[in-house]
Order: sequence, then structure tokens, then C-alpha cells
Amino acid sequence: MNLEQKIQQDLKTAMKSGDRFKVDTLRGLIAQIKDERIKLRPKELQEKDVLAVLQRAVKRRKEAIELYKQGNRADLVEKEQKELEIIRQYLPEPMSREEVLTLIDQAIAEVQAASIKDMGKVMGTVMKKVQGRADGKEVQQLVRERLMQIS
Repeated sequence: MNLEQKIQQDLKTAMKSGDRFKVDTLRGLIAQIKDERIKLRPKELQEKDVLAVLQRAVKRRKEAIELYKQGNRADLVEKEQKELEIIRQYLPEPMSREEVLTLIDQAIAEVQAASIKDMGKVMGTVMKKVQGRADGKEVQQLVRERLMQIS
């Protein structure tokens, strides 16, 4: 069962159990997946495309949480956090900091990075290997730290 089918199945289960919040969240995800399918036509939607949709949804929720915290909207922060928990169930297990650092070190050696100017090359290599299992901002910060140590 692929990721999209699992979300569809969980939607049916949530509908049967009467969990309105989960139903609404999953319907939103399904709509975003359908939008992605339309955008990619005539190519087929692949698992990595569905993962990208889920990652964008997670990113949106995190940004919204920060904004709602700044605006002292605890009710909306709680809502976004619940949605974030539901979405994260469908993402692969996140990589540990040590695993990401190992990938970064391998990428630095691979592209023969010598300074912070090579950050784009290193980021490109690392993000291909990470494939949604680590937050891009965190990876970027770790790459920057590692390249600063080299310089």
C-alpha cells in the first residue's frame, strides 16, 4: 500500500469513527495531493511527490505555529500542532543529528568543498540523500557550521 492509499484508508477509518478533526486534516492533504497530480500531468504522481506534498504541509504548519505564538493565539497553535502530529504519521522516521552530520561530511568530501562558497554544492548533495527525513533549515545550518570549520 503506497502513501496516498494509506491516507485514503485512514480517512475512511476516521470518518467511520467520527473523528471530524482528523477527517478535515486528511481531506486537506488529499486535496493537496490531487493538486500535485494535476500539476505534474502528464507524468504519474510518484511516492516522492506525495512525500514532497506532506513536507510542504509540515512546513506550513510549523510556520503557522510560530506566527500564532507571536500573536498569542493559543487556540490556533493547538489546532496547528494537532494537524502537524497527524501529518507526521505519514512521513518517514526523521534522521538523527549524527546521521545528518555523517551525510554532510560525506558530501563535503564528495564535492571537495573548501569554503562556505561551496555551500550550494554540498546542500544539493545532502538534500538528495536526506529525501525528507530531515528539516532543510536544520541541514542548512549544520552545513554552514561544518563549512565554517573548514575555512
